[in-house]
Amino acid sequence: MNRKRKVKEILICVLVAVSILLAVDRDAKADFTFGTPTNLGPTVNSTSHDADTSISADGLSLYFNSTRPGGSGSYDIWVTKRETAQDSWGEPINLGPTVNSGDWEHTPFISADGLTLYFSSNRPGGSGMVDIWCTTRTTASDPWETPVDLGSTINSSAADAAIYISSDGLSLYFNSTRAGGYGGQDLYISTRPMCSDPWGEPVNLGQIVNSSAWDFTPALSSDGRFLIFGSNRVGALGMDDLWLTTRETIVDPWGEPVNLGPVINSSSGDGGASISADGSTLYFASNRPGSLGEGDIWQVSIEPIVDLNSDGIVDATDMCIIVDSWGTDNPLCDIGPMPWGDGIVDVQDLIVLAEHLFEEIPPVE
Repeated sequence: MNRKRKVKEILICVLVAVSILLAVDRDAKADFTFGTPTNLGPTVNSTSHDADTSISADGLSLYFNSTRPGGSGSYDIWVTKRETAQDSWGEPINLGPTVNSGDWEHTPFISADGLTLYFSSNRPGGSGMVDIWCTTRTTASDPWETPVDLGSTINSSAADAAIYISSDGLSLYFNSTRAGGYGGQDLYISTRPMCSDPWGEPVNLGQIVNSSAWDFTPALSSDGRFLIFGSNRVGALGMDDLWLTTRETIVDPWGEPVNLGPVINSSSGDGGASISADGSTLYFASNRPGSLGEGDIWQVSIEPIVDLNSDGIVDATDMCIIVDSWGTDNPLCDIGPMPWGDGIVDVQDLIVLAEHLFEEIPPVE
């Protein structure tokens, strides 16, 4: 009888929610938590150095760089694939001599459509010490074509690397040691009005995001509101840590970076991140204890906080809390579709909560 009452309360809350659905355009940051990081294991990782991931939009291909045997140079680009998101990753495949050279190829980034692969290299033909290059293919089953340098608008006489492009294809983030920065290496952005337009002159992300230390390997969430990057700035727990800066909307400035904390960062080196398109998984590189080689690829879940009243169970009471905040930007209730919300309490948040109904939530220690 008690369970029937709970179901009835849920149905009432859902009906009330749908009836008051509002077209409100607001934004806020919701609470979320990380799971326990896990090593991708010996199929993907080697006894060499494996790092700098890029997960495809469909979540079925993971690109990374590695110094393992079987490559063309010191660092090569490799890819591991899986049939579905529930399957295990397959044996990594070297992208071959068309993409890789006898020099260093690293920090890959796969475009949202899977048809352009960007990477960094010190091969001949660039503008500086390290340049950003790209290779394309007509379809996902076609081979990669000969890489081309991204050009002098993006690349400089310094070291330019670790590109990450927004899901709409209009913003390009990267790190550079070029003159005019705030530290040894800074984060920059280049934009363009349309995907058919050329990239604009890069702009430094500013001293709120950049530090007097080294800031590198930016990773942007698909909604454009979370930017995770590596840094050895003051406040790091290890040699390099992962930091997060957020913004209310994609036209707002980035906020003060925060350290992702001891669940993600270790006393070793942590960096080279990539965020799944749905925001549920963070891939990163680390040489923490438990690694199989000089550096390994790890993953960790990003989870919304769904027990809104902290009573240890997700139930109709939590549903009604969402309804009470309907149409607002209450961060407590803004839990979907991304784990950190989308800026408005609406049906997306009810859907996320429904996926966790009657789950018992252990207390946070």
